[in-house]
Amino acid sequence: MTRGNQRDRDRERAQSRTGAKGKQTKADGLTPEQRRERDAKALQEKAAKKAAQEAGGNNAGGSKK
Repeated sequence: MTRGNQRDRDRERAQSRTGAKGKQTKADGLTPEQRRERDAKALQEKAAKKAAQEAGGNNAGGSKK
């Protein structure tokens, strides 16, 4: 059950794939503060949508109770 050099080749391929990307910064062009504001707004909208769904009594969300 020897794999020859397949494991080594796979490691090299994976390294080259991740190495090409490297540690890239966020490509959205936002400062960390702007990103936090955007994310907070998205979470508030999501929470409001969930609250509205629960208030409506619609069980389409598939929650298990």
